[in-house]
Amino acid sequence: MIDSTSSGRRRRMPSASSRHYVPAPPPRGALQSGTALSLMALSIGLLVGGERPPFFQALDDGWARWMESGGTGASADFAFALDRLGGPLGTIFPLALAGGLCVFGRWRSGLFAFAAAVMANVLVVLPLKALVDRPRPPHPLVLVNDGSYPSGQVFTAVTLVIVAGVVLFPPRARRWWWLFGALYVAAMMWSRTWLQAQWLSDTVAGALAGGGVALLLHRAFAPLLDREAVLAAEDRLWL
Repeated sequence: MIDSTSSGRRRRMPSASSRHYVPAPPPRGALQSGTALSLMALSIGLLVGGERPPFFQALDDGWARWMESGGTGASADFAFALDRLGGPLGTIFPLALAGGLCVFGRWRSGLFAFAAAVMANVLVVLPLKALVDRPRPPHPLVLVNDGSYPSGQVFTAVTLVIVAGVVLFPPRARRWWWLFGALYVAAMMWSRTWLQAQWLSDTVAGALAGGGVALLLHRAFAPLLDREAVLAAEDRLWL
């Protein structure tokens, strides 16, 4: 495809056939959707951090009481396993993903993975926790730090699922990955509330913020990722 520029010069644009199937391009409306999801998470945080309890606090309280009788045995083992998976391993996995991508010459995807699944947690979740400063539920079953809102573990789960779907899977496999990812995020949300580590609304906000930030970063990294896809199709990844 040939495109003319304002200076009169003509430059060759990569055709659709020259693009490899990974990494995936951002979905249509990624900027608008990412902005909307991020603003929703911020708006809920402002309600939570206000002087009065938010209007959904009764729902949070009711959900927390229901989770107190959530069961033992396999349920407890699964919840604690997800807590460990979302804790230290929640940082190891994206770091390993970013490093592995770089080893294979896909430093653009590696940079996207590092920004979305690691740096975003530091630059988005921690400031939100400090801004809202919401107390945890009264009796958490695991060791937690201050600041319940939003859920950092759910945020990391969402960003990691989106990043992996973008940089690892071809279109057909990606459909199944989104289904698995949705189940994994839902399980992480359940785990955080079953362990009395966070309120239900904290986990919802973590999912909203994670999805919003991942979409915004996907759109921001689109030129680099598109270049990588073209180079992969031409077997020139190291350029």
